[in-house]
Amino acid sequence: MAIIEIDNGSGFCFGVTTAIRKAEEELGRTGHLYCLGDIVHNTAEVDRLASRGLETITHEQLEQLHDVKVLLRAHGEPPETYETARRNRIEIIDATCPVVLKLQQRIHATYHGNEADSPAPQIVIYGKRGHAEVLGLVGQTQGQATVIENIDEIDKIDYSRDIYLYSQTTKSVQEFLRIVEEIKRRVNPGVTFRSFDTICRSVANRIPQIRQFAAQHEIILFVSGAKSSNGRILFAECKDANPNSYLISGESDINPSWLQGKDRIGICGATSTPRWLMQRVSDAVLQLTDNQSS
Repeated sequence: MAIIEIDNGSGFCFGVTTAIRKAEEELGRTGHLYCLGDIVHNTAEVDRLASRGLETITHEQLEQLHDVKVLLRAHGEPPETYETARRNRIEIIDATCPVVLKLQQRIHATYHGNEADSPAPQIVIYGKRGHAEVLGLVGQTQGQATVIENIDEIDKIDYSRDIYLYSQTTKSVQEFLRIVEEIKRRVNPGVTFRSFDTICRSVANRIPQIRQFAAQHEIILFVSGAKSSNGRILFAECKDANPNSYLISGESDINPSWLQGKDRIGICGATSTPRWLMQRVSDAVLQLTDNQSS
């Protein structure tokens, strides 16, 4: 009989857990709540909360709302969102992750802390362009920050100006350090370059753990939503540690042939993957392996 194990380190991070708890508390009281954007990058969890009354809205829809409550998810929002809420008498339930909030404050202070007659400093953010968290970070600079997604985009940086480099909280530490070293190599003499490793360690520390978990199993089923940046990073680590790793969004994606002849099957996921979904995958795997052995 196959051994099926769910990774104890996988599942919601602190920020996502807090956002979902706040949503469930309000839904328990009123049965309805607006959420600006998907509360988490996992369709199954979004659908579960929608069935309880959580209504996902866009920024355009937010502009049309008045005198309601709106949840801001863990990714954070730019200052313009708070101004819209104030103008429209919207009560904000702020679930911005504390790590993200601190990063927003640091970028805001750097950008706005210069002398009145001095040009604003050059803020560079290593992150995914258009990602909700990155939009909130760029918003701290009145839209002036330069976003680079990888080391191949560092030509966008002006090496004749002072450079302040920050990172989206869920990016790769190794890639960030590579970018830092390359900027150091290129920066002009006399130019100030400061880098701030603002990657969340509760996410980054999962990499060695999840690599170890992947190596201990014959096959890995990595459960993640398609929109999850963190999921893509962690799955890549799983795949590198164990080439027999498969990315799935739920139990319906499992190919029974993957499981044939496998005695140790591991299930893990992203910081946006609910434990109940990994358990559902585990139950499906158990049924499939039982059918194959009978």
